[in-house]
Amino acid sequence: MSMDPSSAKYLIKAEIKVDGAVEKSDVIGAIFGQTEGLIGEDLDLRDLQKSARIGRIEVDIHQKKGKSEGTLELTSALEKVETAIIAAAIESVDRIGPCTAEISIDQVEDVRVSKRKQVIERAKEIVTSIISESKEEIEDMAETIRQSVQVEEIEHYGKEHLPAGPHVGKSDAVIIVEGRNDVLNLLKHGIKNAISVEGTSIPKSIVKLCNEKIATAFVDGDRGGTLILKELLQVADIDFVAQAPKTREVEELPYKLIMKSLKNKIPVEQYMETHGMTKSDTGGNDKNKNKGKGGSGNNKSSGKKEKKLNKEQQRYKEVLNEVKDNNEAKLLDSNGKEIDSVGVDKLVDTLGKKKAHTVIFDGIVTQRLVDIAADNKVNTLVGRRKGELSKVPKALTILTEDTLS
Repeated sequence: MSMDPSSAKYLIKAEIKVDGAVEKSDVIGAIFGQTEGLIGEDLDLRDLQKSARIGRIEVDIHQKKGKSEGTLELTSALEKVETAIIAAAIESVDRIGPCTAEISIDQVEDVRVSKRKQVIERAKEIVTSIISESKEEIEDMAETIRQSVQVEEIEHYGKEHLPAGPHVGKSDAVIIVEGRNDVLNLLKHGIKNAISVEGTSIPKSIVKLCNEKIATAFVDGDRGGTLILKELLQVADIDFVAQAPKTREVEELPYKLIMKSLKNKIPVEQYMETHGMTKSDTGGNDKNKNKGKGGSGNNKSSGKKEKKLNKEQQRYKEVLNEVKDNNEAKLLDSNGKEIDSVGVDKLVDTLGKKKAHTVIFDGIVTQRLVDIAADNKVNTLVGRRKGELSKVPKALTILTEDTLS
């Protein structure tokens, strides 16, 4: 999820030197991989990026005479000390791809300093203009302008002519709200990527938007909001859930509570787990559920392959249930027989010593574990659920509790 530039406090700038030819994706992958677990879960880069507390890692790199040089920039909404820790962790990266590398922090800039100066100067000009041109009540005038801008900026999106902010079509992320007044209130406070479902029957335009963009459902803090959210989860691919404070409605929230509600949004998986929901409760929504419908698999050989696959999956499901809630990992050979059983904390060391076809464990499939499994030629990796993965080798199959249900 991209970070709102207005929320950034610091800008980390660094120089990159690599003793070999690498690409932008190699640099980003190395940073995520080598900082994972280094500075604690609270400062995990992927989690910070998902919650929009740091921005995207922007890399500009070029190759010359077999070597690579470039620059890196990263915005942060964290406090000063936490930002410094992130910068130091990035600087600790010493390999990119197969090559030795050096990342040196050039500057950690407080972006608010220059903004404050601009705000002060502009505020002086505005106050002078207001005093000289009018004696009207400033608050009344501001409210009149706000209401006028709201009406001018609101648009109608899709075949259903849904009330929407002007940035819905071009933004990478959208906010799904209940009604037109919710869109107006968000517009009033500068949020221009909201769109309304206009009722409990979710329009097709909303479903399409949610499949293409990062979607946050922002609903009222009452029973009506909960019902709308449940309907959304049944038909649309929602990524995050935000709710107004209990008994409050989005359309009447002040700026501070809007920002607080959106800041405290949670991943949809966490919401479902907290409320005891499963995919079956929401219709089993999946972006890729229609993929592969063209292949009927009617010949005998494909039928045998499907039968074998289902048998393997059943075996994996049984083993996953055995290790579940036991903080345990089991290593299987290509015939599904158990090679070893270890604690999850010893899994990485064990993979380097024993050749396993399949690894089934009580935990989350992370990018670090995917990389280690691939290095040790593991064929199948089975975990409780999947974290955010930037790169998965074609030779490695990843299964989770959901895919085996």
